[in-house]
Amino acid sequence: MRQFLRNLNPYEQVGLLFVLLFGLLALASLGGLLMSLRERRQGETDPGASSRLQGYHQVLRNSWLMALVFWIGWAAGPGVANLLFGLVSFFILREFISLSPTRRGDHRSLLLVFFAVLPLQYVLVWQHRLDLLTVFIPVYAFLALPVASALGNDPERFLERNAKLQWGVMVCVYGMSHVPALMLLEFPGFVGKSAFLVFYLVVVVQTCMLVQHLVNRRLSKPVAPQISLAFHWKGLGAGLLAGGLTGVLLTGITPFNPGRGLGMALIACAAGSLGHLVMKGIKRDRGVTHWGLGGRAVTGASGLLDRVDALCFAAPVFFHSVRWTFDL
Repeated sequence: MRQFLRNLNPYEQVGLLFVLLFGLLALASLGGLLMSLRERRQGETDPGASSRLQGYHQVLRNSWLMALVFWIGWAAGPGVANLLFGLVSFFILREFISLSPTRRGDHRSLLLVFFAVLPLQYVLVWQHRLDLLTVFIPVYAFLALPVASALGNDPERFLERNAKLQWGVMVCVYGMSHVPALMLLEFPGFVGKSAFLVFYLVVVVQTCMLVQHLVNRRLSKPVAPQISLAFHWKGLGAGLLAGGLTGVLLTGITPFNPGRGLGMALIACAAGSLGHLVMKGIKRDRGVTHWGLGGRAVTGASGLLDRVDALCFAAPVFFHSVRWTFDL
């Protein structure tokens, strides 16, 4: 099977993969519908029945969104994919900032972030400047943002305000920008197929998150109940197992052998799952359960950050792990 996939040209591969992917998502959606009908019948005796499916449907919506984003990016080419992910960064950063109070002294920093740091990061991706895009934000931008805040002449909660902004930039811009950056990696004998690394990353991470949620909803005694009532070590282990097996099955469309495919999938899934937990901690600190409450656009993008937070953590870890492993 692996050799069969490798012998197909890129267009045949992506066609086959999307038939399988959208077929699996359709089956998962049908399963969710059936579970909803069953829970609705049980609702008379269990008032909290409907809430138990909320996380499942959230992860399922995330999976559909990521699959569609990849499809558009592949069909339109690397340039449009880069622009698409840049827009995603803009909207999720807007969500992050919208639920974090700012002061007049932050205006210079916010302008610098939205109209200089964010576009420059994606320009570096577009220009294939791999070395610079990995240090531009954590070195140059992180030094420039406090300077802009200091020029705002507002010392109140100075450290807290800058840390909040830097954290938002790191997750929403730096993390997300590594998704299209995967298309820039060039492997011997893998020319023109680097977009499959994006597909691989999205599928293994979303598989991990979906399985993890399905297992967690049947467990009690969460690891960190003040942060999340739905995070358990057993659920994480099940998600890692599912994501790792999925990664092995998808090695035919990557430059990985099965062993490396398993390792890379486990790294991506662990980073995504733990990053999702971290983002839940930030939401608890902000006093919300979702970046977009009840499907309403309370922050401008209807909870888009909820849908991509795991990917924002997984992408840079996966990207650098691949570069170091293959010495690219």
